[in-house]
Amino acid sequence: MLQVRSVSKNFGGVQAVDHVSFTVEANEIHGLIGPNGAGKTTMINLISGLLSLTAGEIEVDGTRIDQLPAEQRARLGVARTFQNLRLFPNLSVRRNIEVAEIHQRRTDKIDQELIDDAIDLFHLRDVLDATPDSLSYGQMRRLEIVRALGLRPKVLMLDEPAAGMNPEETDELFGNLTWLRERHPCAILLIDHDLKFIMSACEKLTVMNMGSLLASGLPKDVTADPAVINAYLGHNNNE
Repeated sequence: MLQVRSVSKNFGGVQAVDHVSFTVEANEIHGLIGPNGAGKTTMINLISGLLSLTAGEIEVDGTRIDQLPAEQRARLGVARTFQNLRLFPNLSVRRNIEVAEIHQRRTDKIDQELIDDAIDLFHLRDVLDATPDSLSYGQMRRLEIVRALGLRPKVLMLDEPAAGMNPEETDELFGNLTWLRERHPCAILLIDHDLKFIMSACEKLTVMNMGSLLASGLPKDVTADPAVINAYLGHNNNE
């Protein structure tokens, strides 16, 4: 569903992403991990169209998207959340969700049932008329995910969705992602530093370090890779 081929991004003399390739299958939860500054969020920005590529290609469901503007990628089903929350502060929770639905211009009954079910699952039904500033941090994180679902994504990219959540909220998020995959099959690309969450949620992992690809494959194989242990896991375990 998502193919990243030899993607690079330069900022002046800084190589933020250096010829990185990986694939995320349909109905797969794929973890993108690495130390701070590895280039993970830059990669999501490149896929979603907030940044342009220096080199490489990106395809979604067989369609090359790397030359398309961000809004056109969104209409093709590329959805994301942000590491730093990007909600519309003056719009209600309901209107924040509807922004994505209006952008996608879809009113299919089955699609609407997906959003209604997600609103209930993510515990947002009772706050639909509230504004984001009245929500807890965990509620705002959940709102971003439900808003992204308004695009009926083929590719859903979640940038540290468990950040700031307590263990109970993180466990619930894992259950919600499992529900989502069953209810609306799509490729999910997940960034997070909570290794317990990542290891339990993801079928495959891609590890980046200093803009380069370190490893990609099954979690048990990736986490046993000496290069990954040296660059990320050993450091992470010492934090």
